[in-house]
Amino acid sequence: MGFLKSRQKQFYLPEPQTDFIFSIISEEFGVMGVIIVVSLFALLLYYGFKIAINIKDDFAKYLSFGLIFQIIIQAILNLSVVIGLIPVTGVTLPFLSYGGSSLLISMISIGILLNISKNN
Repeated sequence: MGFLKSRQKQFYLPEPQTDFIFSIISEEFGVMGVIIVVSLFALLLYYGFKIAINIKDDFAKYLSFGLIFQIIIQAILNLSVVIGLIPVTGVTLPFLSYGGSSLLISMISIGILLNISKNN
């Protein structure tokens, strides 16, 4: 439809800024928007694994695996809800959905992951 010309967010979606932000992105930006969002999460997964594998300390390794899985599983759950694979769960899309506590936890998780990679 084009940027800021989405029809779904006006009448059809219950909470377009939170749980269903991916459907708005896909409607306004098309396939390229979907590819960009999914590839950014894939890059986050790749670099998170790369950080976790190269760490010698077991606690830091398990912590980094847990933090990256927390973000990726949350993203997979949200994308599954939006495309209709599972029922609506109320899980936000990390870094994109409107939600203060979800964004705060995601940012703290990435900060801890960056600190672990710096102190490697």
